[in-house]
Amino acid sequence: MNPPDHDGSPAAALPAAGADPITLVVGVHLVLTGTGGVLLGRRRNTTYANGQWHLPAGHMQAGETVTGSMCREADEELGISVREEDLVLVHTLHHLDPDDGRSRLQLFFRPTRYDGHLRNAEPHKCQDLRWWPLDVLPAQTVPYTAHALAQISAGRALSVVGWTA
Repeated sequence: MNPPDHDGSPAAALPAAGADPITLVVGVHLVLTGTGGVLLGRRRNTTYANGQWHLPAGHMQAGETVTGSMCREADEELGISVREEDLVLVHTLHHLDPDDGRSRLQLFFRPTRYDGHLRNAEPHKCQDLRWWPLDVLPAQTVPYTAHALAQISAGRALSVVGWTA
């Protein structure tokens, strides 16, 4: 039996010696909102969610900060410049991917400002960019994206999807 924790309850079992910590895939998502709603792109020629609507997003690469990664993705996908200090973290989603069983940490950022004109800078990966009302997202929205946008609208900073209770 483990010794009691500071509050008198048993302490959680520690991992076995030599056990590796979990490795998370970190995704970054840009939440651009305006009078037209939220900006989504329709994915094309992709291995994940082809034909579905999704926020401008990508994965953190080695050597990047999460905010640096988001700034890179904003430039690559939309042709806009966002400074790291102009990003506000509006939601964190711990997502268990049903397709590959990997644990993913999805971070959703809203820029307070950006420079440049929005454009589809990756037409080979994005069929269309369109503004959608937050309460009327297209039926073919990536499910965890729709979930996160609903959580953001409700003012919730954290959610978990895909894990058994």
